[in-house]
Amino acid sequence: MSTNLADRVAARRNTPARQPARHATPAQQPTLVQFVQSIRGEIARALPAHVASPERVARIALTELRRVEHLAECTQESFGGALMTCAQLGLEPGGAAGEAYLLPFWNKRIRAYEVQLVVGYQGMIKLFWQHPAAAGLTARTVYEADDFEYEDGLDPVLRHKPARSSRGRPTDYYAVAKMANGGSAFVVMSVEDVEAIRRRSKARASGPWSTDYDAMARKTVIRQLFKILPKSPELARAVAHDEAVRRDASPEGLDTPPDYIEGEVVEPPADGQQDAVEDVPAEFAGWPEAAEPASTTDGA
Repeated sequence: MSTNLADRVAARRNTPARQPARHATPAQQPTLVQFVQSIRGEIARALPAHVASPERVARIALTELRRVEHLAECTQESFGGALMTCAQLGLEPGGAAGEAYLLPFWNKRIRAYEVQLVVGYQGMIKLFWQHPAAAGLTARTVYEADDFEYEDGLDPVLRHKPARSSRGRPTDYYAVAKMANGGSAFVVMSVEDVEAIRRRSKARASGPWSTDYDAMARKTVIRQLFKILPKSPELARAVAHDEAVRRDASPEGLDTPPDYIEGEVVEPPADGQQDAVEDVPAEFAGWPEAAEPASTTDGA
């Protein structure tokens, strides 16, 4: 080794710098947009024949990923499970139809966002009509100025004459079902009864409860009515998966009891800003974006 300082400095300058060791990184998990693309075949096989094409279902799901804050951050298992539940039941996942909603919530146990499926008012009605004994179903809102009375017992009575104007605030909700054999049944709930159920929901302050309260109130009374009515297999499954998390996207997952986990539903951002989600793939171009669910205020 040279003892000359200048020689040693020159030698060090000519020695290639040592590169830091590079550790192999695990393969990046596909985004939910890519995930939706990858399961289009499963969606197509799950959809009932009378429902829209798998491309439309996938396009609506991608629209929801861009529209709903934190939905794109949810686990693939819960997003895939919710999407497959919609497909197997023949419900559109979000959008103007109001048949089903995909809501993100923070699961405290696993410290991650998961998707909670909320079956909408229109979705419940749609599934009711699939039963061969179904002959009629209606749900109404009663207001302060309406002429309304009901009576339970051996000879139940339900009479509702809506006021023609200045109806005031809602006081009650009711649902009536008629069956093909001539039988009928009804359930009445006060606003306080509906509020008690809403407060127990994880989605009590967001999603359709905040955008479509009246429709969700009528869905609530319909659900109570369904407890005493014959149900189609699809309707029974919808009731079981309503406001729950499904992590199994296989066809058999629809018959597996979902999880009802305590969590925090994500509140909508105050400034209307949402996390960016990558652009929708070109093969979905041309499908209209799902609009905000329209108000379904009942004037009858």
